[in-house]
Amino acid sequence: MDKNDIRYQAYLTILEKELIPAMGCTEPIALAYAAAKARDVLRAMPARIHVQASGSIIKNVKSVVVPNTGGLKGMAAAAAAGVIAGHTEKELEVIAQVDEAMKQEIHDYMDSTPISVDYLDDGHEFDLIVTVYDDSPEDSGRSAQVRITDQHTNIIQIKENDQVVYDKPLSDIEDSDSLYQLLNIKGIWDFIKSVDPEDIRPVLERQIDYNMAIAEEGLRGEYGASIGKVLLSSFGDAVENRAKAMAAAGSDARMNGCELPVIINSGSGNQGITCCVPVVVYARELGCPEDKLLRALALSNLTAIYAKTGIGTLSAYCGAVSAGSGAGAGIAYLHHENYEDVIHTIVNSLAIVSGIVCDGAKASCAAKIASSVDAAILGYHMYQHGQEFKGGDGIVMKGIEPTIKSIGRLGKEGMRETNKEIIKMMLGE
Repeated sequence: MDKNDIRYQAYLTILEKELIPAMGCTEPIALAYAAAKARDVLRAMPARIHVQASGSIIKNVKSVVVPNTGGLKGMAAAAAAGVIAGHTEKELEVIAQVDEAMKQEIHDYMDSTPISVDYLDDGHEFDLIVTVYDDSPEDSGRSAQVRITDQHTNIIQIKENDQVVYDKPLSDIEDSDSLYQLLNIKGIWDFIKSVDPEDIRPVLERQIDYNMAIAEEGLRGEYGASIGKVLLSSFGDAVENRAKAMAAAGSDARMNGCELPVIINSGSGNQGITCCVPVVVYARELGCPEDKLLRALALSNLTAIYAKTGIGTLSAYCGAVSAGSGAGAGIAYLHHENYEDVIHTIVNSLAIVSGIVCDGAKASCAAKIASSVDAAILGYHMYQHGQEFKGGDGIVMKGIEPTIKSIGRLGKEGMRETNKEIIKMMLGE
């Protein structure tokens, strides 16, 4: 594959589009971004806020700590943080610049301002509408509304005083998705074998710097259930365990209020950590040259993006599973640079842990990441010992592409009702 190949340029564009910085879990940050944008349109501090959100957003915001809020959780905290401290030009780092005085202001604002939340079911798994008012319900003042759909910063409509001032057709999203239709495992393999390392270096070195930093912070601090620390103290310092522990530690920190940013994958910081950290740990253990690490990371990230594309932005299917399979692909490449090793590692890992459900963003995500990375490592070692899961074994199909398509079907269609039931349970229904 040379640089003039349409797939070469498409894969570079996908990496640049997907691997972007975010602070905190991306669903509450999307809510904070929408609230900040609505405040800007209102041109005043809102006297009340009304949030409408799809169930998957409510699920992912309910139990996770919103960074830079002094430990607050939930929809109201995310909306208040966006209104008080949001800088919309920073997008998924919208609340990255918050001092101690602002943290107290967020608390005070939540105590004094009505913030209501309603369930929104309009056919999109990711759907968010934030309406702000400069008056009490009894008055007839000004209002502003921002709607984000399908992607975390994808504003599709803005209203001012019930008048549409910005409208983006959903077909624009569908047009941009045509890039992703060029993804397949053989194409990804050809790309990483032929890519000029300088073309991928900036985006991947940033991912290494950000995601290893939060993994190391997770091991230093006291965050969540400290899964990373538990793994190291219980199972030792072998590379297989370190890869799981450091990835889990990054999630420990991120899910529990750490104010360091991460580089995301498929709209998720946890998935970005899972794609990156285990591969870096293995590359350093094996003494791999930097260019080889960059190729392995490109393989890991693109594999995860491809596997997640068929599932969609939000689902009851845990995204760490697809990201873990990507990490397994990267680890297999670091060892042998062999295509058969890579594809069998992916299939094996997906076969082992595709039953993990997503019940929202929270401390237990770190343990799910550890399990997914463990499955990837096991999947690699299985194939090294001449063992593999074959077509007809449950959801495993004959070949890598049909298997990934079956996983997409499972995550998007098969688990639709599962997602609804999880949301009902989390909301106490």
